[in-house]
Amino acid sequence: MSGIQAGAANEARTISVAHSPDSDDAFMFYGLATNKIRVPGFRFTHTLCDIETLNRRAMDEAFFDVTAISFHAYPYVQKDYTLMSCGGSVGEGYGPMVVSSKMLTPDDLARIRVAVPGTLTTAYLALKLFNPEIETEVVPFDKIIPEIQAGNFEAGLIIHEGQLTYAQNGLRKVIDLGVWWREQTGLVLPLGGNAVRRSLGPETLHTVTQALRDSIQHGLDNREQGLDYAMQFARDLDATLANRFVSMYVNERTLSYGPDGQEAIRRLLALGFERGIIPIEPKVDFVD
Repeated sequence: MSGIQAGAANEARTISVAHSPDSDDAFMFYGLATNKIRVPGFRFTHTLCDIETLNRRAMDEAFFDVTAISFHAYPYVQKDYTLMSCGGSVGEGYGPMVVSSKMLTPDDLARIRVAVPGTLTTAYLALKLFNPEIETEVVPFDKIIPEIQAGNFEAGLIIHEGQLTYAQNGLRKVIDLGVWWREQTGLVLPLGGNAVRRSLGPETLHTVTQALRDSIQHGLDNREQGLDYAMQFARDLDATLANRFVSMYVNERTLSYGPDGQEAIRRLLALGFERGIIPIEPKVDFVD
């Protein structure tokens, strides 16, 4: 399938965009998805899919022109994709966490099986950097809390809205990997970003990246409308919690990682490679 479909000379070129069905991603793409942001000569189509599936599709097919991706997955697709300098989600001293229905310490995790949302997620990479001996089993991210509640797992690694709802489901935090990462490195924990296909060419890479940056800015400038749109994707969150969740992961860092944010991405992936978790040497570059 061709990424940019060129029709007649006067037709807009189609850019295929894929992101996860989460309130923060929805808020980020609100401007583009609702045509509040328009780019002359281009039209954008949107596919929503869970992040682990998007990671796998980017690896197997390089199917979408723009795709949300876990940073952990980036080395596997870096030949075909580069990273946008905007559109990322980072944890500023917070991030994915391991939760349990029992009173566990971080050291206890080495003796139990932990449900994880996918082996290409950045949450999984951070967990393995924390302790490579932890035994894991993949469970769909939205099933992890129910599986713990059902007694099928003693602990689970949660991402997305579960970071705000685990306590109301009767679970306890064992470790916040965003806190741990900051203690180890002094850096934010980069979780996911947006990758764009290199074959689009330099001019289109820049145009599409700027379109997403404009969409993010539009959401931040029109927060109430953006949140109203994002609420349809806010699993188990009321308006107050949805606003909090979006604030955690769509902010000034989403407009631009900044030098330290880009350094955090490189450091995280380099450590994963050095410790044998990632078999491919990362070569990180960005489109401005």
